[in-house]
Amino acid sequence: MNSLKTKQKWFWGIVVLIEAILFYSSSMTYKEQTSVPFLEKYLSGRPFANALKGIHFTYGGKVQSIENDGYYHFVEFFIRKGAHFGIYLALGVFLCLALYTYFKDNWLLQTIIPWLSATGLAAFDEFHQGLTGGRTPSVVDVILDSSGALLGSVVVVLILYFVIKHKDKNKIFSIK
Repeated sequence: MNSLKTKQKWFWGIVVLIEAILFYSSSMTYKEQTSVPFLEKYLSGRPFANALKGIHFTYGGKVQSIENDGYYHFVEFFIRKGAHFGIYLALGVFLCLALYTYFKDNWLLQTIIPWLSATGLAAFDEFHQGLTGGRTPSVVDVILDSSGALLGSVVVVLILYFVIKHKDKNKIFSIK
């Protein structure tokens, strides 16, 4: 797909932008980036508190629940982990698009190379976070980030597969 090759520099630019955001974020202390004051201000009625009371699970060796963390910290936990997953999903998407022209003939490498690259970046990001005061690196976060990157890579490869297959099918029918 020639259009992907022409946009490759943009894809690399987005990858660099995502990494810059991640680097900046992991260099902030928890106190600098907590959203609890925002949540306290705008979710003062504690929406869905009754539904959330029944949810509890272990993440990284700690039980997460409203009872353990309080309402606002529990909601913030989901926001933070959703952000982890989402930003690495986007990183997986743009790494896959940026690397497509190098591996266009091998769908397995189209998926694995961006996923492993993003996983390595997630591990580095957690290491960097560990150098920041008041923050601790988490292997579980690397796994979460890696899962987001894998999903992003798989989605791109599947979409490209079906788009290319559809274009090839239209070429066959237009020749006749």
